[in-house]
Amino acid sequence: MSDDATQNEEQRKKTEAEPPDGVERRMDGARKKMRSSEGRERYLDMVQRERSMMLDQGIARSTEQLLDMAGAAMPSEEEEGVKDRATGDQLRAILPVQSWLPLSIHLIGLREGVMRIAPLHDLNDRQVESLVSTAQRSGFAVERVEVEVWDRKELIDTLRSVHDLSADRCEKTLSQWLTDSDNGLLLNQFQRDMMAEALQMRASDIHLVQDNNPEAPNWIQYRIDGDMIPMHLLPAEAMARLTTLLKRDAGLNFGDRTTPKDGRFGFLWQGRAIDVRVAAGPQAQDGEKLTLRLLDRAALKGFDELFSRHADVGDHLAKLLSPEIKGGGGMILLSGPTGSGKTTTLYACVQQIDRRRRHVLTIEDPIEYELRYATQWQVRPGMPGGAFADLIRASMRHDPDYIIIGEMRDADTVETSLKAAESGHTVISTIHADTALQTFERLRSLMPAERERSSTYTLAQQVKCILNQRLVRTLCQGCAHKDAASKVLKDHELQELDIPADTEVRRHNTSGCDLCNRTGISGRTLLLDALLIDLGPSQRNEIYEALIGNVNDVIKEEGVIVHTRREGLVDLIITGLVDPKAAMSYLEQ
Repeated sequence: MSDDATQNEEQRKKTEAEPPDGVERRMDGARKKMRSSEGRERYLDMVQRERSMMLDQGIARSTEQLLDMAGAAMPSEEEEGVKDRATGDQLRAILPVQSWLPLSIHLIGLREGVMRIAPLHDLNDRQVESLVSTAQRSGFAVERVEVEVWDRKELIDTLRSVHDLSADRCEKTLSQWLTDSDNGLLLNQFQRDMMAEALQMRASDIHLVQDNNPEAPNWIQYRIDGDMIPMHLLPAEAMARLTTLLKRDAGLNFGDRTTPKDGRFGFLWQGRAIDVRVAAGPQAQDGEKLTLRLLDRAALKGFDELFSRHADVGDHLAKLLSPEIKGGGGMILLSGPTGSGKTTTLYACVQQIDRRRRHVLTIEDPIEYELRYATQWQVRPGMPGGAFADLIRASMRHDPDYIIIGEMRDADTVETSLKAAESGHTVISTIHADTALQTFERLRSLMPAERERSSTYTLAQQVKCILNQRLVRTLCQGCAHKDAASKVLKDHELQELDIPADTEVRRHNTSGCDLCNRTGISGRTLLLDALLIDLGPSQRNEIYEALIGNVNDVIKEEGVIVHTRREGLVDLIITGLVDPKAAMSYLEQ
């Protein structure tokens, strides 16, 4: 038999042995749907009783809203890739605002290829075709648009409450305010429009610099997909008025510009509550820097969504988060640099835990999101008993099943966390480290020298999982260029990634399109370097010996499952989500 025939035969056998991708996706989707359904059933009776009490107090909340606040709302049913159904909120979140907002239409939903809308005015054929084209390029399977006739007053009220048109009028409001800078109403309107615009553009933070030096620029910048984007340039006097307003709303002393301080405030946008965390500090000689962290609960990723590309890691973690026997103990560690999504993963883990039957206690600095059915403690450094380690010791007297620690920063916190895990509590925490293996080294560097061996032994016994993560920017699927891998990567790069030369890949389109704000980038995805340790206590002596000797030997032990960053990058390149050249830079990190 010729070499070609042999290869064809091997490929045929391999194809027959593996289930089709569609079958795998459906099985995966069914598993996620079952997991989500279980989450809803956990809290449904609690939510219904809470809703009844709220109604008695004049607070109107739907069952779905309360389930969403508990982290148990039903996710969208569409599979990854082309989406054939979506709610109105999902359409508004993904479709570029400029494609539907100027049309004065309410997006109702998408089902079986039909997008239903309620227009305030009649649309012409060109507008409908443009809307369908934009939806299709955004990944929605839209075949036609169906118009629903609504009562005009009801539709106008819905447009005002749901769409929050302020996101589209920020520049106009700013221009009006700058011509009349003493107008407090316009100042308040610009503050709201600025935050609405930032949320519409998926910004995680807003940076404001107020500097009285006439040669220093006073910029408002948004952090979007990890990059700082300059948005609005203000005169120093106008910026001073804006920062004073923000500090007042956050409960800060707006007359003090020299002392770093923190505060927070909230506002409503598109019918949901947004929490804004404000950090203020000095800038140059007589200026001030404000950083606003926008905390939108709706933007939090669910457990299955977060691990959609790492199903086995998600399944392993789900087992650790649902022990049938109280007192399982152990440590789950999330590591990575600042801004790598560790806190998002931490909250996703908490939402995965059955908080109806298990007591979850979190120790955070600061508390970012309020979690229903969990006890949350705020760290207060400098106050007696307010440090991380003090609160961990105190928490063990409150009968927790899970202790969530915002960050391990010092030796006392590490030692106390190890004791908590050893005593039967499941401890989940974050720590700064560059790789999964380096997480061990980082923890050991924080251990007191006189107790290093005993603490290392406890660490070897208790660690069940280490996830080291990065967030990598994903290409806009509407405008990315397609090409063969051999035209994008050099021969040694193809060999390093082990990608066939004829593989079709996508390249970054620097010009972008209307779907991605002309950036060529649309969002970020999780890239993992993971160690899953599936060994019993009696089998962990080799782990201890490796930690004492050479930490690189840990991955050689039987029962230690390794997922490298390289594997994840290859998958992202082949599926067209990441530019191959960008992937090489991530690999070098």
